Amino acid sequence: MADKQEVQRLTDLAYEMRKKLINLCGVYEGSVHIGGDLSMTDLLIGLFHHGMNVDPNNIANPKRDRFILSKGHGAVCMYIAMAMRGFFDYDEIVRTYGKLDSAYGMHPCKVQLPGVECSSGSLGQGLAMAVGMAISAKVHKESHRVFCMLGDGETCEGSVWEAAMSASSYKLGNLVAVIDRNKQMMCSYTEELMNMEPYADKWKAFGWNVVEIDGHDMNAIVDVLDNLPPTSSMRPTAIVAHTTKGKGVDFMEKVIGWHAGSLNQEDFQQALKDLAKNYGKEA
Repeated sequence: MADKQEVQRLTDLAYEMRKKLINLCGVYEGSVHIGGDLSMTDLLIGLFHHGMNVDPNNIANPKRDRFILSKGHGAVCMYIAMAMRGFFDYDEIVRTYGKLDSAYGMHPCKVQLPGVECSSGSLGQGLAMAVGMAISAKVHKESHRVFCMLGDGETCEGSVWEAAMSASSYKLGNLVAVIDRNKQMMCSYTEELMNMEPYADKWKAFGWNVVEIDGHDMNAIVDVLDNLPPTSSMRPTAIVAHTTKGKGVDFMEKVIGWHAGSLNQEDFQQALKDLAKNYGKEA
């Protein structure tokens, strides 16, 4: 059972992270992938601030867990989660995001940002990279985990399922896929283009240990991360996290148009009010 104080600490961090995302979306002149960022906020807080063995003061620790952001367009969400852990400076992210020569691009670059394990952005490739890392760890008898966050939309791609089949074939119990199952793509809802259900059963059929959770329930997130099978187990784990795109901001939730965008002053103020209301905070 998840510790109540820890769940509350992480919930408070998720609220702060959502405010930071809204702030960046309000000051940046271009589009931010705000809908998907808000859908995976709780998951990234759970991973970087509780579940993963990572240390911003020792980023090269060979025993550290590895994290691959396969849905690379959610990079700003990862940047902020890592900044709140001490890897990066949030103010620098806001000041430079998306600008020429900035380390904080719309997709992550490991060359620019020590502490980021791989560059990503082209969808459908992250799980294959994670499989390779997990195989390497197993060959070298290392005990760390490899976590890979995917969007459900990118799992339409065959490369994901090739990697999934390989992971079970190589018995990669040190591999954890976290799927942000928000049921939306850039221009449509997932089921309008591709029949994904029964979604969890597909991962089970490929030989994975599958756990379905509410991806916004911090208690469930902590519980699943605390109870992962040992890395020596014979099956990789898929956490199918059911989420809501735009979570926390009422006028964004489940709205296709908020896959990416920017906030005018009116929207900015309303977004902060929505967050405060939904978290029971003072506006």
